[in-house]
Amino acid sequence: MTIVADILVGLVALIHVYIVVLEMFLWTTPRARAAFGTTEEFAEASKTLAANQGLYNGFLALALVWGLVAGQFQLQLYGLVCVIVAGLYGAATASKRILFVQVLPGALALVALLIAR
Repeated sequence: MTIVADILVGLVALIHVYIVVLEMFLWTTPRARAAFGTTEEFAEASKTLAANQGLYNGFLALALVWGLVAGQFQLQLYGLVCVIVAGLYGAATASKRILFVQVLPGALALVALLIAR
């Protein structure tokens, strides 16, 4: 079960690395605008805010990767709980789609991590 937990935690980290790239570097591109449902004008006006948000997603990914590399249960636990809380807030305030993109993978990884413990 530890291998399953590690794979799921790694997947959640990769999802957040992808979000970092979209928010920090590709925010105004057609791909990112399609992913987040924004217009060209909105993307241009909000790119600094998106980059800031991307940085926070980077911190989530870093906590998960660091926890995996160091074999630190508590750091992985912290990272996954933060991912889930951030996803729940995002789903409540921005898009219900976040439940499937962020919360569901985070919750599955959390369950696997707790079982493997």
